[in-house]
Amino acid sequence: MEIEVNVAAPAWRRVVDLEDLAKECIRQSLAASGAALASPCEVSVTFCDDETIRGLNAEWRGKDQPTNVLSFPTPGALERKPLLGDVIVAFETVSREAEEQGKLLRAHAAHMVAHGFLHLIGYDHETAAEAERMEALERKIAMALGFSDPYAEDAIGPAGGAN
Repeated sequence: MEIEVNVAAPAWRRVVDLEDLAKECIRQSLAASGAALASPCEVSVTFCDDETIRGLNAEWRGKDQPTNVLSFPTPGALERKPLLGDVIVAFETVSREAEEQGKLLRAHAAHMVAHGFLHLIGYDHETAAEAERMEALERKIAMALGFSDPYAEDAIGPAGGAN
């Protein structure tokens, strides 16, 4: 799978090795899900600011406010689409959430990438059963990346880790 990472907001540069982290999040998410994808297959991850994601959220979802992550899957069956879609992650919202939840920015950003990727491959959280299934995968992905359970009250990431 080809993973394109675009860091469009300079504030994201404070997360060490962000591009490598995003790629590893996608790889671990794919492994945990067991999804069968087209070969070759491409996915794009963009790290932007709240202003950018607010515009996208308003245009595509009718919600004129920033959000932490948006996913834009391309139509069609997973195993037949060479372009899987786009994951967009907003700095200010993710940074604020990480601080409010006592998490490392790096861990929360990884969680948002994994969450967004799972949406691209068909996971959702509209019902309690869907949410439980998706959250279980997100926990598994976080552990594979060396982070704590993203839904735990004290999910701060690896001991001694930096943002």
